[in-house]
Amino acid sequence: MAAAALLASAGRAASHEQFELHKVRAGSARYRGKSAIHLIPDPVRDNDDALAVIQGSEFRDGVIEVDVAGDLAAGHSDTARGFIGVAFRVQSDARHYELLSLRPTNARADDQLRRNHTAAYEGHPDFNFDRLRKESEGVYESYVDVVPGVWTHLKIEVSGTRAVFYVKRAAQPVLIVKDLKLGPGEGAIALWAGPGTDGFFANLRVTPK
Repeated sequence: MAAAALLASAGRAASHEQFELHKVRAGSARYRGKSAIHLIPDPVRDNDDALAVIQGSEFRDGVIEVDVAGDLAAGHSDTARGFIGVAFRVQSDARHYELLSLRPTNARADDQLRRNHTAAYEGHPDFNFDRLRKESEGVYESYVDVVPGVWTHLKIEVSGTRAVFYVKRAAQPVLIVKDLKLGPGEGAIALWAGPGTDGFFANLRVTPK
């Protein structure tokens, strides 16, 4: 995959030739020893769907791996958490997609409930974190120890309506989703960074099933 090679080297600035950008700015950067893609969600507009969709990345089932580092951006709000993750099976409207992500500042908060919301799944647009939390508290979120701004390896295994989320090369997943809300299907892969986040991505690898 050309985009995977780009993220592995980040040898040139990200542009519309590699990404279709939605409510986000993107560019190349050197961050903590890695060549990376830097995402900054638009601070003015609604950025729930702040995506850098990787062009040509049709994905149904398989494994997605990437190194991420999410930290609070300048001028962030009190609700910012350094949100960072990967969207998959992204549809052409860039509103319908599955998302697995981290909220790094939650991990070591002095509040157990907030800590339990560090790793999360969402099925956009209808099944965001707020709805899933109200309807199924504890099912689509979990704790994992991560640090804001520090490189963290993510691995996502997708098969049909099931996704398994691994963090920091652990042998056991931090989150198992057995009912992906968009159902089985195909779509693009996208880098995702939430409100108030400086997001960095490197070493993307996609292995189709």
